[in-house]
Amino acid sequence: MKTYFVLVLLSMFICAPPAFSASKNDWITGLPREPISVKSWPLGKKVAVCFIFYVEHFGFGEGPNFRPDMLDRKPDVVDEGFRQYGIECGVNRVGRVFKEEGVPMSISLNALFPDQHSETWKLFRSLVPKAPIIAHGINNTTQLLPLGRGVEDQRQYIVKTLDMIEKGTGVRPQGWSSPSVYADADTFPACAAAGISYSLDAMDADTLSRLITKSGALVLIPYPPQPVDMGQYLPRHKEPRDIEHQWIDYVTELAKEAEQDPSREPTIVAIGVHPFVFGTPHGALALRRVLENLKSQKLVWLTDVQAVMDAIK
Repeated sequence: MKTYFVLVLLSMFICAPPAFSASKNDWITGLPREPISVKSWPLGKKVAVCFIFYVEHFGFGEGPNFRPDMLDRKPDVVDEGFRQYGIECGVNRVGRVFKEEGVPMSISLNALFPDQHSETWKLFRSLVPKAPIIAHGINNTTQLLPLGRGVEDQRQYIVKTLDMIEKGTGVRPQGWSSPSVYADADTFPACAAAGISYSLDAMDADTLSRLITKSGALVLIPYPPQPVDMGQYLPRHKEPRDIEHQWIDYVTELAKEAEQDPSREPTIVAIGVHPFVFGTPHGALALRRVLENLKSQKLVWLTDVQAVMDAIK
């Protein structure tokens, strides 16, 4: 779907200002945004890394396109195959890598996935039964947030998403990541009003912060656009091995900064992983190398979003 990749590509160009050092208004919503001070992560770690695995439903003829030159074909066998391979093979391959490496993951889930791909979901969930689930909308193409219609319409959409995921998985998510990387200023207060505790829609920092809405506070877990694999793989034509080096370099430099300045605020990064990219055999091998490298770094905490939320209580 062309719109999907325009949105991803645009998100790559959002500039990241410095981490928040004092309370100020958020630049998108205009709402008060305050830093969350953390002395250190558990076991004295200084860099928290949350891998967010996107388990998404697109529908026939919709979704990411591996070969844009084939969009006029009906059916577009190549792009349908690209998407379906990610679902049928990639989802569980990535789950196995995380299980075998003993690294936590967080699942960003489209509400339709457990019903539309029930066998894939059951096997995947058996591999990572404790991974926290983040609500990621109803699907990733045609049933997105009702932007431009006010906070209440978005709140209703978010509640519907939570209800569907709870019905399909037995878990009611506490976190939110907008489908197709597409939110607006109303999405944040709508999340708080729907009972969401944390959001991945903030893409502009290295440290945690808290957005103050009329319906309550919303923790913002940084999800910078630069390390997201999908934006690197399709619009920028980077292969898993290229992204492997980027991820290692990204986290290694954060750890180096912390080592050089022990008084520095501990940092955190949520890294987006998609089955189309790292669910292939060569992608899985690159992912293993990333996880093994980061496990060896003494200041890095490989964790999940729920453990982060528990750490700041």
